[in-house]
Amino acid sequence: MIKQAVAEDAQQAAQLALLLWPNHTLSAFIEEMTQLITAHNATILLAYEGAEAIGFAQCQLRTDYVEGTSSSPVGYLEGLFVQEPYRKRGIAQQLVSACEHWAKQQGCTEFASDCEWQNAESIAVHKKLGFQEANRIVCFTKKL
Repeated sequence: MIKQAVAEDAQQAAQLALLLWPNHTLSAFIEEMTQLITAHNATILLAYEGAEAIGFAQCQLRTDYVEGTSSSPVGYLEGLFVQEPYRKRGIAQQLVSACEHWAKQQGCTEFASDCEWQNAESIAVHKKLGFQEANRIVCFTKKL
C-alpha cells in the first residue's frame, strides 16, 4: 500500500531516509520530513507491508532549470528507498508512479531525477523505472 505521509508519519519517513542517507542524524531527518510533509511544493510517500513502513519516496517541484527538461515546474524525485527484503517486488515502481501522479496534479508535464555518475545500481533502477539519461556532468570546486 502506498500512502501520502502526514505529520504523524515524519519519524517513519526519517528512519527510512536515514537508511538511504546514513551521514545524517535521525533528529535532523525528522525535522526535514516534517517540513516536507507540510510543504505545498513537496510530498513524502510511504510504502507499507501491513503496518510497517518499508519504503519511501520524496518528490518536490523544481522551478529552476532541470537538466534535459523544457518546462517548469518539473516534478523531481529527490529520494527513493525500499528496504532490501522488499526489493524487486514493484514497490519502487509504485512509489515513483505515485510521485508522478502527484507531480501531474501540481501541473507538471515532466518528471526528473538524478544520481551520482558512479552509482551503477541507482542508474539501473532509474532506467528500469522508465527514466532516460539526459546528461552526465563533472562538478568542480576550489577553495578561495
